[in-house]
This record gives sequence, structure tokens and C-alpha cells, in this order.
Amino acid sequence: MASLKEKIGYALGDAAAGGITWKIMSIAFPLFFTNVFGLTVADTAALMLIARMFDVVTDPLMGALADRTQSKWGTYRPWLIYGAIPFGLIFALLLYTPDFGPVGKRIWAYGFYLVMMAMYTAVNVPYGSLLGVMTDDDNEKNQFSSFRMVGAYAMGFITLFAFPYVQKMVGGTEQHQYAVIGIIFGAIAAAGTLACGLLTKERLKPVRAEKFSFKPFKDLFKNKPWIYLTLIGICTNFFNGFRYAVAGYMFDYILGKEITVSGLIINYTVFMTFGEVTCMIFGGVSPWFTKKMGSKRKAFIVAALICAAFSTLFFFIPKDPNYIWVLIGVVVLTSIGIGLYSPLLWSMYADVADYATEKNGTSSTGLIFSSGTMAQKFGTAISGSLVALLLGIAGFVSGTNEVGETIVTISDMPAVQNMIWAIFSIIPAAIALIMVFLTKKYPIKK
Repeated sequence: MASLKEKIGYALGDAAAGGITWKIMSIAFPLFFTNVFGLTVADTAALMLIARMFDVVTDPLMGALADRTQSKWGTYRPWLIYGAIPFGLIFALLLYTPDFGPVGKRIWAYGFYLVMMAMYTAVNVPYGSLLGVMTDDDNEKNQFSSFRMVGAYAMGFITLFAFPYVQKMVGGTEQHQYAVIGIIFGAIAAAGTLACGLLTKERLKPVRAEKFSFKPFKDLFKNKPWIYLTLIGICTNFFNGFRYAVAGYMFDYILGKEITVSGLIINYTVFMTFGEVTCMIFGGVSPWFTKKMGSKRKAFIVAALICAAFSTLFFFIPKDPNYIWVLIGVVVLTSIGIGLYSPLLWSMYADVADYATEKNGTSSTGLIFSSGTMAQKFGTAISGSLVALLLGIAGFVSGTNEVGETIVTISDMPAVQNMIWAIFSIIPAAIALIMVFLTKKYPIKK
């Protein structure tokens, strides 16, 4: 029986990765790269696309490597323990804007973004795989998954809510603000990752293959539950990725950079914080909800339908800051669905890993969980890339001039505003319906 301390320790891992680094990368990076750092829309889109091609190779290789690791710390925990400090340091450097021209900035952004993705893989793939070796009890797996999601969303709430206040406290240029934010949150992420590695336990021994081979990779594509779950995972991250990536633009170009209500600063990060709190609450409710529904598959379908319905409703709300509490209310209702399905996804990956071990005779837990991380990065970054491309098509142009200054121009403001609104609502709604279709086809009925 796992202790409460261990469950909290496991939650700290995703609080660091999902609640800090990935949350900032998802919601702030597209706007940061175009409006603060000074990349063009095309460069921002290309950066995220190239990184995803990189991850297609590194994620499964990391999974296979983690499965074969043997140390005094176990199979997966050493990657968290020894990767924690580099993880936080690279994140801080990525949010620093050097005083370079267009070419120098491009090299800096591409170099550190790719290294950050590699570090995220080196830490997060083993972290996800831990779930497969901490317990063999299905109910306890659901509890660990629930703690993980609550940890991620609780830290996401703290990160996003604190963001504008930290900016004001730091002062100076936006470039300076983001650099200091990188140092602060990078240090917290490193501490959380290290604590997770030290506080968790590996109770089960993976059934290791005798030597490295490409057979586990081939077996994946014969694993029907894995195929469907990977597609579902990509869609969940498309759903979140579009909304997070465009939220900053929605406030900059539709609602106003900040709305102050009774002393509360509502900017794009705080706006999304209301959803984080809801996800945190309903992430904790998810195990109970799943029992009521009778299966993970049915619970996931209902949660996705909630997301589709309220995302569609958002599209019909007037683009007016006077409706800010209506907009927040619909975001909260949408986030009920996200909170309910998020823990289920990782618990379902554990089911797929058990299915693969039973079918193939050797453990591929790290490899299977790496596909979850790859889906996370693929969905979020491709959606961020598509946001940049769609805004560019609508008339948004950004870049850096010869002296290193960031320049932004908009040729057709109404078209850009309509595109932003659709990216936050109608496009995610369509993706949620695709999730429903794929989950109906998912063959494991636990």
C-alpha cells in the first residue's frame, strides 16, 4: 500500500513538468516568441514543427533506454534525480532574450528549444513510466493518476495566477520579466522533479528483454489499444494546445491586455487559471466519476462531450471585455470535462502497458509511456505551430529589425480577431468530437 507521502511525491513530478514548464511553454511561448523574443510567425511555426520531428525519434528511444536502466535508484527514478537541475537550467535559458540580431536570435531559440525538448523527454518519459512499477493494483493506479493531475493543475494554477504579479514585481522590459520568470520557475521545477525521484518507490521489477532490439517498436504497431490511445492522447493535447496557445493573443488583440476587477488583474494567464482550478478539483473527482460510469472508456466519452458542448458555446459569446465573467464561466464548464478525462488518460496508458507485457512477454512500459509524452509534445507544439500559421494567414506579421527590436504589424484586424476566437472555441470543439469517436473504438473496456 503506497503512503500519502509517496502519492504527494509522485504529484510533485507533474507539478514541475506539467504545472510549470509545460504550462508556460504551452500558454506563453507562441506569444513570447512572436511579441517579446522577436521571431517571425514563420520561424515560430517552423521551430515547433522541427522540434516535433526531433521528438518522434527521441521519445521512443528514451522509453526503450529507460526500460533498460539499472541502478541503486531503480529503473526510472535515476532519470528524475540526475536530470532535475539540467531540466530547470535549460528552461531558464530558453526564456532569456539575448541581445542578438535576427539570425542570432533564431539560432538561440532553435538550439535551446530543441535541448529543452530533449531534457523534458529525459525526465518526463521515466516519470510517466513510474506508474507502471509503483503498484499493480488498478484502483491504486487511478489514485496515483489522480494525484498526478491534481498536482499538475494545482501548480498550473499557482504558475498562471502568479504570472502577471511576478511581472509587475520584477518590472523593466518584458524581455527582462520573462528572463527572471524563467529563473524563478526553473528553480521550482528542478526542486519538484528531484523531490519526486527521492520520495517515490519502485515495487515491481520490469520484465527486461535480454538485449536491445527493434521488436518492441514493431510490437507497438500491432498493439491496437496503443494505436487508439496514442491518437486520443494527441487529440487531448490538440484540444488544450489550441486554447492555451491563442489565449495570449485573445487578450492582446480582443479583450485588452489586462482587465482589472475589484483589484484582481485578469490577463491571459489568470483567465486560464480559472480552468486550472476546475481541472484540479475534477481531477480529484475523476476516480469516483469513473466508478459511477462503470468504465474508463465511458467516463472519457462523457468528459469529451462536455468539452465539445461548452467549447461550441464559447464561440457565440460577444467579443467584448464586458462579458469577461461569462467567458470565464464557460471556460470553467469546459474544464470540468478536461479535469475528468486527464487522469483517465494516464491510467489507460498503464492498462495498455499491462496488455503489452501480457501479450509479448517482456515489459515495454517506458516505451509505451513515452508515446504519451510524445503525444503531449506533438499535440501541444503542432497546435502552437498551427496557431502561428493561421494568424499569419489572417494578417498577423511579426519579426526583429536590424537593431534587434521586435516588430508586430496586423494588416486585417477583424480577420485576425475572428481567427483567434475560432481557434479558442470551434476548432477545439471539433477535436473533442474526434476524441469521442476514437474512444468508442478503444478496445480495452476496463
